[in-house]
Amino acid sequence: MIILRTILSFLRDKHYRNLLFATITVLVIGTVTYHYLEQWTWLDSLYFSIITLTTVGYGDFSPQTDWGKIFTIIYIVIGVGLILTFINTVYTHFKNIPQDHFHHKN
Repeated sequence: MIILRTILSFLRDKHYRNLLFATITVLVIGTVTYHYLEQWTWLDSLYFSIITLTTVGYGDFSPQTDWGKIFTIIYIVIGVGLILTFINTVYTHFKNIPQDHFHHKN
């Protein structure tokens, strides 16, 4: 229920909404590009996009094609700041919600 409320509050706020859509767009671009350049499944492509942009980088996948490597360089430079801004925004949003909001009794 908290996740649904958070998503709805993000969609109501123009700044959050724009950040959410930009983040989704970057992840979709990465997923589609890796799917076609590296011939990975859709799930593997999404997984790699997320772990790359969150700087986790488990190392279980890496681009093998030259175009995949070039795209990854550009993708990281453009996307890491955006994803980290999104994560920080979500963190700040939850940090600023009063604790009694989470324990609301009906």
